[in-house]
Amino acid sequence: MSKRVCVIIPAYNEEGNIKAIAAAVDDVFKSMSCNYYILFVDDGSTDSTLQVMEELGRENKEVKYLSFSKNNGHQAALKAGIDYSDADAAITMDADMQHPPAMIATLVKKWEEGFDVVYTIRKDQNNLSIFKRFTSALFYKILGKLSDIEVENGSADFRLLDRKVTDELRKIKEQDVFLRGLVKWIGFKQASITYEPAERLSGKSKYSYRKMMMLALQGITSFSTKPLYAAIYIGFVFSLLSLLYIPFAVYSYFTNHTVSGWSSLIVTVTFLGGLQLIILGIIGLYLGKLFMQSKGRPMYIINKTNLE
Repeated sequence: MSKRVCVIIPAYNEEGNIKAIAAAVDDVFKSMSCNYYILFVDDGSTDSTLQVMEELGRENKEVKYLSFSKNNGHQAALKAGIDYSDADAAITMDADMQHPPAMIATLVKKWEEGFDVVYTIRKDQNNLSIFKRFTSALFYKILGKLSDIEVENGSADFRLLDRKVTDELRKIKEQDVFLRGLVKWIGFKQASITYEPAERLSGKSKYSYRKMMMLALQGITSFSTKPLYAAIYIGFVFSLLSLLYIPFAVYSYFTNHTVSGWSSLIVTVTFLGGLQLIILGIIGLYLGKLFMQSKGRPMYIINKTNLE
């Protein structure tokens, strides 16, 4: 019996790319032996992205879609696609055509060789700014240092996951999902392939520097408690630095270059400020994570779908 593959494609305001990516995926599978269907995830788009998906769904029974009630972010859209997929394998990729559909055949081939996870690593792009290349490399280096997982620089959300992997990911109910880290953390037999990203077909990137920074913080705090220790170290450093005020304060006192009470006030404030960093660092990070998780809110709400 032929195996079935689900191609999960999140989209946010990608009205100009939906038909093109669907046609490209269809062309790839025409030359392959496995069956497939596309699962678009509309991440609360404000343009006609959903309408294009609905039109394609009526024209092609292999095109399915989910539509969020509001924008929840790229990672939530990927998780929703995995949650609702029921194929033997799932492939996640972006809608902007920068993840080359032709690479699907290579992903499936590696899967058929026995790998449970086949992930991709983006080759360096010369057209990317030096700042973006530097910050990307820095993020993955910091993530590797601060956590117990190793995510390669250039790792993308273009990957194939076997059914047993998606079954395990479906059980995870974290609020702050960082799938690149989760896929590495979950284990199983994994392989990587490199790809050359294509030019965006239409529209513009939805990942601002602010969103990339938030994703980086989300990735680091989801897989490590070491930032808590960093807060403690910073607190101790400031506390120790405050001791340097003591000889200066003594010198100022005996040379009459000080205001009465100033020395003791400065030393006390700086010392207690360091201790407060320790306490706030521990309580703030732990309490914030626990508070959001304890609410039990769903990561997303489905507004429309043509899944049966």
